[in-house]
Amino acid sequence: MAAEATPLISCRDLTKVYRMGTQDVYALRGVNVDFVQGEMTAIMGPSGSGKSTLMNLIGALDVPTSGELLIKGRPLSRLSRDELADLRNETIGFVFQQFNLLNRATALANVKLPLMYARTPVADPMARARECLEMVGLGARMDHRPMQLSGGQQQRVAIARALAGRPSILLADEPTGALDTKTSEEIMDLLTGLSSEGITVVLVTHEPEVAAYATRQIHFRDGQIERDERRAS
Repeated sequence: MAAEATPLISCRDLTKVYRMGTQDVYALRGVNVDFVQGEMTAIMGPSGSGKSTLMNLIGALDVPTSGELLIKGRPLSRLSRDELADLRNETIGFVFQQFNLLNRATALANVKLPLMYARTPVADPMARARECLEMVGLGARMDHRPMQLSGGQQQRVAIARALAGRPSILLADEPTGALDTKTSEEIMDLLTGLSSEGITVVLVTHEPEVAAYATRQIHFRDGQIERDERRAS
């Protein structure tokens, strides 16, 4: 109950407006929603419904036109540029449909990379990178480069990289979009396991089969929440 009283992520009257020529296009229209620790939420809706815009705002990659977004009770609008960078490095992990790995670097080097840029030094970046690859089942593939790995293995490397900074929030944008059905199931099992360990997972997906793994589904339409449903426990 305490987690419900203190949301990890809190969105208050979020509005995002883009200027397209002479017209204002509303990507979000006064969205109010909270996310609690350890919850796995699937955000769904047609293209242009606002789901990716919300993801970008939660990830501090963009700022709302109006409204407020709080993470761990801290209003993002009051954070400095350095503080926002620290938030992205230390609190939030990102996983995308495209794996965004460095092709000439090993899996180990790819996972270690964000630790080298962390403002808070990591005692042993190499050991942490190895630990994260072990967590995602790639302990035997650490020295392989992306081209030597399957699509599912590359996504596991991307997830390991996202976990390197010990984030409390994992944002996944179409994480299975480039994968076959069996591999998608393996990745979703992995994300479900991370959620059960206390990481808050928020994923954008078009696929009902993927959304079914989540304990909560939020459906967007025209920049607003159309439905917000939790799975019966």
